[in-house]
Amino acid sequence: MKTIVIIGGNFSGFTTALELKRKLKNQARVIVVDKRDYFLFIPSLIWVPFGRRKVADIKVDSVQVFKKYGVEFVHQEVLSVDLQQQQVRLKEGFLGFDELVIASGPKVDFEVADGLREYAHYIGTPKGAEKMGEALEAFKNAPGPIVIGATQSAGCMGAAYEFLFNIEEWLRAQKIRKKVELYWITPEHYLGHFGIDGIPLGESMLKGFMKMFNIHYITEVGVEKMEQEKIYLTNGQQLDYKLAMLMPPFIGADYVRQSPDLKAAPNGFIPVKENYQHEDYDFVWAAGLAVNVKPPFKAGKVPFSVPKTGYPSDETGKIVAENIYRKLSGKGSFIKKPWGKIPALCVMDAGKKEVIIVANHLFKPRTFAVMIPNVFYDVFKVLFEKYFLWKTKNGYAHLP
Repeated sequence: MKTIVIIGGNFSGFTTALELKRKLKNQARVIVVDKRDYFLFIPSLIWVPFGRRKVADIKVDSVQVFKKYGVEFVHQEVLSVDLQQQQVRLKEGFLGFDELVIASGPKVDFEVADGLREYAHYIGTPKGAEKMGEALEAFKNAPGPIVIGATQSAGCMGAAYEFLFNIEEWLRAQKIRKKVELYWITPEHYLGHFGIDGIPLGESMLKGFMKMFNIHYITEVGVEKMEQEKIYLTNGQQLDYKLAMLMPPFIGADYVRQSPDLKAAPNGFIPVKENYQHEDYDFVWAAGLAVNVKPPFKAGKVPFSVPKTGYPSDETGKIVAENIYRKLSGKGSFIKKPWGKIPALCVMDAGKKEVIIVANHLFKPRTFAVMIPNVFYDVFKVLFEKYFLWKTKNGYAHLP
């Protein structure tokens, strides 16, 4: 019996594990190792600061789901990987493997700018989202300028855009919008680039939103440093702020950097072939944010990266599971679908409104791409959340 170890149990890791067990049944041991013992629906963290969701609402007891479907779970932190011995070194003990899947997601690089860790909020973790909520409560009594956006080298601009429009809607609901100057800063060449070289009409649509909601925006800019209530930008501008939320770049997890055998890229992500197999080791795979993806566009004045969240993470998890199944079963050739060929399917929340983004490929060239605004209510965003949590709680990883 082969042993397959999957490091990481959220989007890509969760999907890979359940799909492998569904396909291989008792032909292999499938083991997930993670320092977190629950699944978190990260896209809904943008609602936590506003009280629209609690963290408990978007968590799933993944350990019980794994147990139900025969997936073993090890609740530990990974320290390093030894590919010569084919072992994962844990905080306590070791795990041997025949096939290894790196699906542990990223580390957030708060060191990209001095003062970022100390002075900017980040809503990409439960603790960060809850802390932002506490800051908003205090802000209501003493409003001032707000700066929202992404730093240089960031790749998750979409979540920052979502938070921007949510906070604008919240300011109006609190009847303090006229007291607040709202700024958007981004390393993108233009509004709506998203790290995928844009979608037709996206830039003009977002410019319209910025004008409609009276949001000041600055493109092609990074953060030089932050001080309390002042941000120094790479273009020489200085912005005063009372509250700031910035998306930093993602880099590879610590254990990847502590594992020279993995031959990670300088950013700490795993170099893979088009089938998500490691470029140098046929028994090592990567899925989700752990995959090294080269931007398909030329860098501008300020570097930024590509988005690797949501649908692509789930999709790569399924591809890795299918390819390992084919390898162990000797059935057919591998599926090859490079990151840029994965479809773009996204519902971007905009403060009880939404924009639906659909394209046949994440990266150009594309034969179909469209952004559809829904200015009435974010019904599709809410329905997607409910569907994905239902799917996860029931272990239906094979569903779209």
